Amino acid sequence: MRRRTGVVAAALALAVGLTAGCGGADDTAGKPQQPKKETAATPATTRAPTPQAPTPAAPATPQKDLSKADLEKAILATGDAAGFNAGPLGAPPSQGESADKPECAPLTAVINGKPEPLAQASAYRQLTGAKDNRPAVSEFLTAHGVQGAATVLSRLRTAVDACEGGFTASGGEGSSRYKGVKALPVARVGDDAFAYQVTGDFEGLPVPLVFQVVRSGGTLATFYTGNFEGPQTPKIPSVLLTAQTAKLR
Repeated sequence: MRRRTGVVAAALALAVGLTAGCGGADDTAGKPQQPKKETAATPATTRAPTPQAPTPAAPATPQKDLSKADLEKAILATGDAAGFNAGPLGAPPSQGESADKPECAPLTAVINGKPEPLAQASAYRQLTGAKDNRPAVSEFLTAHGVQGAATVLSRLRTAVDACEGGFTASGGEGSSRYKGVKALPVARVGDDAFAYQVTGDFEGLPVPLVFQVVRSGGTLATFYTGNFEGPQTPKIPSVLLTAQTAKLR
C-alpha cells in the first residue's frame, strides 16, 4: 500500500490516532439532515446554507449529561456493530492545529479531537473491520449538554459553507493546507446528524478526510477516517452510526 505520510496525514494521526486504513464497506447513507431548532445562536455567514433534507422522527435520547464513566460504557465495543472490532484510542494531545481563518476553527477543533464548545467529558475508540482491519474508523463520544451539542453541529455546518475553498492551519507537527471542504450525505440517525469532507493537500496530492457527527441529546458521536492512498472519498459504514445511536438511547 502506498501510504501518504505528509504533514496533513501526520497532523491528523498525531491529533486523534487515526490508522491509515482506507476505503470502506458499503454504506446506506441517506440525504443530509436538517438540524432541529436550536437555542444556541448560529454564527453569521455570508454564504447560503447547504440544502438539507427533512429531519426524520428522532429516537428517545438521554435526559442527563453523561459523565466520562457513562461515555466509556456507552461507546462502541467489540460485538456492538456487526463486522467490527473496537480497540483503545488515546486522547488527543493538549496542543492541536489552529485554523488561519476564524470561521474555519470548528473544523480544526474536530480534527484535534475536541469539538467546540468543549465537552465536559470524552471517550475515544478505534474501530476496525473484523476480517482485515479495514476500514479503520476512529470514534469519540463527547458530552456537551443539549444546547452545547446543538451548537457544535450548527458551527460545523456554518464552517463547511464558509471554508469551501479551503484554509490552512498551524500547530501540532507544523502547518497543514486543506484545499477544500464539502458536505456529504449522512445516514438519518439520532436527533441530528451531519457529515462532511475536508481534503488535505500534501505536495499537490489530495488527502480526503471524512467526518460524520451524530447528536443524541447532549452527546455527540464523531466518526472519522481518511484515504491516504488516493483521492476517492472514503466511506464510514452506517452500521457504526446506528449501533452507536442505539447504545445512547
